[in-house]
Amino acid sequence: MPCTTILVGKKASYDGSTLAARNEDSAAGKFSPKKLVVVRPSEQPSRYRSVLTHAELELPRAPLRYTAMPNGIADEGIWGAAGVNACNVAMTATETITSNERVLAADPLVTLRPAKGDVPEKPGGIGEEDFVTLVLPYIRSAREGVARLGGLLEELGTWEMNGIAFQDAEEVWWLETIGGHHWIARRVPDECYVFMPNRLGIDYFDLDDAFGAQKDFLCSADLPDFLAANHLVLDMEAGRSFNPRLAFGSHSDADHVYNTPRAWYGLRYFNPNSFVWDGPESDYGPESDDLPWALVPERKITPEDIKYILSSHYQGTPYDPYAAHGERALRGAYRPIGVNRNNFLSLTQIRPDLPDSFRALEWVAFGSNVFNALIPLYANVDTVPDYLSNTGAKVTTESFYWTNRLIGALADASYRASVSAVERYQQAAAAAGLSVILRTDREQAVSDSMRAREEANAQIAELVREKTEKLLGEVLFQASNSMKNAYARSDG
Repeated sequence: MPCTTILVGKKASYDGSTLAARNEDSAAGKFSPKKLVVVRPSEQPSRYRSVLTHAELELPRAPLRYTAMPNGIADEGIWGAAGVNACNVAMTATETITSNERVLAADPLVTLRPAKGDVPEKPGGIGEEDFVTLVLPYIRSAREGVARLGGLLEELGTWEMNGIAFQDAEEVWWLETIGGHHWIARRVPDECYVFMPNRLGIDYFDLDDAFGAQKDFLCSADLPDFLAANHLVLDMEAGRSFNPRLAFGSHSDADHVYNTPRAWYGLRYFNPNSFVWDGPESDYGPESDDLPWALVPERKITPEDIKYILSSHYQGTPYDPYAAHGERALRGAYRPIGVNRNNFLSLTQIRPDLPDSFRALEWVAFGSNVFNALIPLYANVDTVPDYLSNTGAKVTTESFYWTNRLIGALADASYRASVSAVERYQQAAAAAGLSVILRTDREQAVSDSMRAREEANAQIAELVREKTEKLLGEVLFQASNSMKNAYARSDG
């Protein structure tokens, strides 16, 4: 699935939190309804079987409780997507990324699905369907997450190229799969942020660190031999460090329309003055292949910054599909970040200055990010409000997901008339939710209670429900006024 990811180190965020956010986007021509759930230890399977590939494995005992954002229709498996476990370790999986022919020839992806009527002796490997369920309940740090998933990839293989983030209060790690059985991972520098569209992104890797101190780099055990045997390193003066984007990634015309413009827009938002972003003398443009993987932002990053950029459609550039002026041929030239196929946005915030029991927040939004609201919720809970968890195949305003889908379709059709109402809603919903969090934080400091956190989440859901239904009415009115059969004369 196409997605966009932002990772923020603790020294780059506004309050010292680590931040990890990702849009999950459906493939073209399909929407995947999503929901937010809590998986209790008693609900975690002891033996797991993948729906897509029939891969089977025994799972460790004593899993942790964790949140997840699975598919509302489970015909293709769980697809847990993103969550936080009881040890305040978060995971988001996955960002589909790119590769090249040399890598896929040297280490082919494993079989995705057994042939019809013929289950092979060795079923296919694991992938986005499986990762959160197989990893998140069993890790107590971000680094442990890298190690557990890396071991599974080496043992079982994967059927797709993916990027996966792990996060705790101190560190954020980014893992990229290489072919069917190899992988690399790099720690996000504390003072930096990372912006990832659907491409292999890491642009520097230090083998001496990966096989020595392991402070900032980790990888599959045979990576040096794999690199040498297949002549994958393309740096002119490579030693024990190299550029993985050159070795493992893609350099395609499709990247220049689909991937690099998103990274360009995100980087220019957080670093507007560090580079020349436009014009004939620019350092970088929307089709640049060498955009930096990690940068120090020009100011500290907030959740509302992340929501804005993961909702963006190239505002302020000629490429905005909603633009009212400029060259028509350029509008919609590049794939937006906030696209019609956004399923959800999850932003996990691990706050270092609060007790373990309530330091983790999970901000969530559903549907097209241009028109939805991002709301904060406590992650260390046993239950989730029905409004967030009851997503199924039926379109209903009893579901936060489906209500946002309706709003997006109506507001897009009447964008200029509806955009002001949408912006007011987005700010009001986020502010109302955060106000409840701040008040409950103060109460939790005196009397720690999971029930209080669950009640706070329920209050946030109800506040947001009222605001969301009000917005639905407003955009319905505007879209109705824009219908093609409209006629100005009133005849009663």
